[in-house]
Amino acid sequence: MFRRSFLAAILACVLPWSIAAPAEELQRQGLVVEVTDGDTVVLDGGRVVRLVGLQAPKLSLGRARVPDQPLSPEAKVALENLVLGRGVELWFGGERVDRYGRYLAHLSRDDGLWVQGEMLRQGFARVYTFSDNRARASEMLAREHEARQDRRGIWRNEFYRIRDHAEAHRYVGRYELIEGRVVDVSIANRRTYVNFGQDWRQDFTATISPRDLASFRAGAIDPKSWVGKTLRVRGWIRAMNGPMIDVTHPEQIEVVSQ
Repeated sequence: MFRRSFLAAILACVLPWSIAAPAEELQRQGLVVEVTDGDTVVLDGGRVVRLVGLQAPKLSLGRARVPDQPLSPEAKVALENLVLGRGVELWFGGERVDRYGRYLAHLSRDDGLWVQGEMLRQGFARVYTFSDNRARASEMLAREHEARQDRRGIWRNEFYRIRDHAEAHRYVGRYELIEGRVVDVSIANRRTYVNFGQDWRQDFTATISPRDLASFRAGAIDPKSWVGKTLRVRGWIRAMNGPMIDVTHPEQIEVVSQ
């Protein structure tokens, strides 16, 4: 007991308090005093909250070589209109604090409005989940789909449109939504490869590690059943034998058509 208490005391001194604080000590209410961008707010007392589960257009915020993304000022204004000066409640569906000391939380406004859902409904964000933070993903995807169908907010802008798998190579290094028909699903060195073209050295591929495949199996999802179906894959594109997205959890993949 002494060793654990001593270690906790040291951590509280050398780490930001929000990282060192036990989960049960995280404060769940606050007043929004600042909106940094379309998915980050500051609460009274200086607590920073990253709206988990979505990604709004990014402002450069003074960062070198990081340009403002299209509609980033509008996304910030949309969030300001929703929460600035309002009381909010934080609730958590997974990992609670990131490496920067920011809370990773869903926000409910003092009148009960779910902030993530409203930003997605207005079309000022895309769904952006993680394997350790997937709460209400299906609801968020539904809100995003509604906004995209009605061409609200970012969905009127070319920068955010869904990309065809054949053009994925143009967007390496970016978070994108890629769509195409699966021609083959193979396993090599225990890793699953979902291939969208005949040439795996050049065509777009989604990959699933053996560890991450467990969450698909838990949901009774067999990647081999995707052959011949049109999928939408979301994530960061990297270059590895052609453009590739590493899929870590089922919510990154939507079956668009059979």
